[in-house]
Amino acid sequence: MNVFDTHAHYDSGAFNGDRLELLAAMPSRGVELIVNPGCDLESSRTAVELSERFPFVYAAVGVHPSDCGDWEDSWLEELRSLAAHPKVKAIGEIGLDYYWKDNPPREHQQQVFHKQLELAEELDLPVIVHDREAHHDCLEVVRAHPKARGVYHCYSGSLEDAKVLVKLGWMISFTGTITYKNARKALEVVEWLPMDRIMIETDSPYLTPEPFRGKRNDSGHVHLVAEKIAQIKGLEPDEAARITLENGKRFFRIP
Repeated sequence: MNVFDTHAHYDSGAFNGDRLELLAAMPSRGVELIVNPGCDLESSRTAVELSERFPFVYAAVGVHPSDCGDWEDSWLEELRSLAAHPKVKAIGEIGLDYYWKDNPPREHQQQVFHKQLELAEELDLPVIVHDREAHHDCLEVVRAHPKARGVYHCYSGSLEDAKVLVKLGWMISFTGTITYKNARKALEVVEWLPMDRIMIETDSPYLTPEPFRGKRNDSGHVHLVAEKIAQIKGLEPDEAARITLENGKRFFRIP
């Protein structure tokens, strides 16, 4: 089974002890491709550096809503410069996060989200969207950018919102959380979603699937997400892996 982990943070300090060895082993574990999104300028630069080191690793560059408090418009120039690298395939991880009380003010998050969506439209790159406890506002911002195309990563919204996103031409991505016992809402979305709109990810080092929940996550576990989707959809695991791999390659324009 060959799989595509469309969202993993190997720039994270959780990988400081074995980052390069871990990544080097991924092809032998069936991981064909990985996209590493940035969450601020520094991690975006690291994502690009990792993509240069490993042929199967690609990068996205962007500023996460939790990290946008000190935003300056000059950051757009650095993101534009980083995005010119041939292995940068998206703007992300961007979006809205109303979960943490000490996050930047909601209006500020929305302004930064709008600006990065405008950059993605200008560069004709897809976006990777983070939406946590901000479903209504996130969808409103996305609707304001009809030229943007993207993926809602680690989808936590409703079936109704998923139907709107599919109508807008967007993709939806799932993590190991769909293997958890309390994942009823996400499973309902997976059950309804057309297979050509589904991507899979680990969000490493977070959200480790069962039976490894509680341990550090890595791309070697993404096959468990494919297997869960196969189970819900009545497919063979290899078929779910193949379709989500092709979906990811098409979305990120990876030959």
